[in-house]
Amino acid sequence: MPRTLYEKLWDSHVVADLSPQQKGGDALLYIDRHLVHEVSSPQAFQALRDAGRRLRRPETHLAVADHAVPTRSRGTIADPLAAAQVAELEANVAEFDVPYRRLDGEGQGIVHVIGPEAGFTLPGITLVCGDSHTTTHGAFGALAFGIGASECGTVMAAQCLKQKRAKTMRVELIGTLSQHVTAKDIALAFIARVGAMGAAGYAVEYAGPGVAALSMAARMTLCNMTIEAGGRIGLIAPDETTFAYLEGRALVPRGERWRQAVAYWRTLHSDGDAVFDTVVVIDLGDIAPHVSWGTSPEDCAPITASVPDPTTIIDAGARRRLEKALAYMDLAPGTPLQAIAIDRVFIGSCTNGRIEDLRAAASVVAGRCVADGVTAIVVPGSTATKHQAEAEGLDVVFRAAGFEWRHAGCSMCVAMNDDRLFPGERSASTSNRNFEGRQGPGGRTHLMSPAMAAAAGIAGHLVDIRNLGAPVA
Repeated sequence: MPRTLYEKLWDSHVVADLSPQQKGGDALLYIDRHLVHEVSSPQAFQALRDAGRRLRRPETHLAVADHAVPTRSRGTIADPLAAAQVAELEANVAEFDVPYRRLDGEGQGIVHVIGPEAGFTLPGITLVCGDSHTTTHGAFGALAFGIGASECGTVMAAQCLKQKRAKTMRVELIGTLSQHVTAKDIALAFIARVGAMGAAGYAVEYAGPGVAALSMAARMTLCNMTIEAGGRIGLIAPDETTFAYLEGRALVPRGERWRQAVAYWRTLHSDGDAVFDTVVVIDLGDIAPHVSWGTSPEDCAPITASVPDPTTIIDAGARRRLEKALAYMDLAPGTPLQAIAIDRVFIGSCTNGRIEDLRAAASVVAGRCVADGVTAIVVPGSTATKHQAEAEGLDVVFRAAGFEWRHAGCSMCVAMNDDRLFPGERSASTSNRNFEGRQGPGGRTHLMSPAMAAAAGIAGHLVDIRNLGAPVA
């Protein structure tokens, strides 16, 4: 029978079918890899300790501190809660022999950045993490999804998880992206189209000529944002771009094992006559740079648009949600998006903190200066990315423009560390969520691509990068 990529990955990891007579039922899946961080792991380690268990396969786990860590410096952590979380993680990984990337080491960074960088993420595997943006790793053709803290403990002890088989959605990308339009804009346009729960219950596979043209960084951005449409799994079939990215990385097979791996990875694609439950077609040529205006990633529009008017919404529930979002964001209906002033810029996160993202932002700010009254920070997704950017001189470009250059971490993507918005502040952010309080209590977040965020920092307001003009000499 013809199968989709998701079905091939699922079938190859089923240990036991728990509901053989039910389509889309439960199964026990074998889990190949597990990423561990300081926020979601303490309960899992304690469960092992209480049960007197060890990790079944310690070498299949990789731990790092990323969510709560400060990005201004590497040394003593001033915040007592963050210091305690990192100290507990270090004690746990030492006790249970889990491979660990130290905070002051070259391998540190956001879990969803260092996994691919190290070659820990590979096509054909199952990979989990106590973080919803584990969808990122599906860009390599891995069956990757976020799990809860108790499930982390189950994976540690048994290397298996009970899961429900998802429906399948194919997102066919056709056409060609216009200049200054990126994978982040594709993701925001897709979420705006299907809604924040439009992909709930689906494994989403991005396919078509538009996907083949994307870099691995762009593919990771696209898969990362799948969860914002409600889908726990985002997938892209591995191809020559994937293999070129992986070859030679620290944890990737070498020699004959590499050749055997690539031969298998080439089989990981949806069969030509495979049937999907839902198909969505997106013409990339129709997409403009997008920004969010509300408190859900589905609240997005082209930068040329205006804030919507709740009175035009017929459904009462949707109208009330829109009214609430605009009240929180302090935006009036009909306001042109380009008229919205900002206070802060955040470039980073597991969505857009890779070297390609930093290069794109640096190309915008070169020869320009951050607008008066705007505070802007750049936070690389990993220490390795930070050092690569410094070797290329990107840090010099950012500093000359008035941006702060930071150490790696989740930073302002989530208000679990020192980097956060104050009440009422408005940010142009390259992160993945614009929920109420996501970047700090009372903070207002506008999601966009790195180049668009950099442009907003220069202009002092949301701006169409296509109209930014040349730097002032």
